[in-house]
Amino acid sequence: MVKQRTRLLNKVHALFNRHGIKIKKEKFTSKRSLERINMDVFSKVEHIEITLVRDQALSLTQAIKDADVEIERFAASLDGFEGLLSIKGIGSRTAAIFLSAIGNVNDFEDENKLAAYFCIVPRVSQSNETDHRGRITKRGNKLVRTALVQCSLITIRYSGYLNSYYHRIKGRRDSGKAIIATARKLLKIIYDTLKNGWIFKDFTTFTLAENKVPAGQTS
Repeated sequence: MVKQRTRLLNKVHALFNRHGIKIKKEKFTSKRSLERINMDVFSKVEHIEITLVRDQALSLTQAIKDADVEIERFAASLDGFEGLLSIKGIGSRTAAIFLSAIGNVNDFEDENKLAAYFCIVPRVSQSNETDHRGRITKRGNKLVRTALVQCSLITIRYSGYLNSYYHRIKGRRDSGKAIIATARKLLKIIYDTLKNGWIFKDFTTFTLAENKVPAGQTS
């Protein structure tokens, strides 16, 4: 629904550009701004088109809000929800995505098995005695993988540990590979959080609610 709403708003933005009117897309993200669109510069046909597109976008916005409420209500009933929500960068929607995808974390022997399930592992091709490791595999749940990467982009703003790791990898390779590597690190934190029943008091310093620092992590 979010992608469909984005496509609709892009149509409105394109119509303004067609008339030489430069407006930032952010102006179309709220109900109030959409309802206050000035129609004077448009033809009657364009006016009808914009009205239809706008009304569809507003309808989707409300539907997304209603869905978010139900998603959060459902996710809050799952084991580990509070722990994932205590990780800076993971919201109720992404927590629901991760918990639904993972199911029982004890089904995974370790974080490497979970990474393989999420397909956050390098593609390997073998030739005789040589292994060639390339980009991550594209199999698996694309939504989960996308959510993990997006959360990683947020967590590096708040976690000194993940931020320094990201920039260390970026310095040796590139930003794309660095964020995937960081996503793998975040997935390990997610695994450990669910496995051990952690709830962070302050994720920025990796401090647990019991005032303990998770093993192997530093601020």
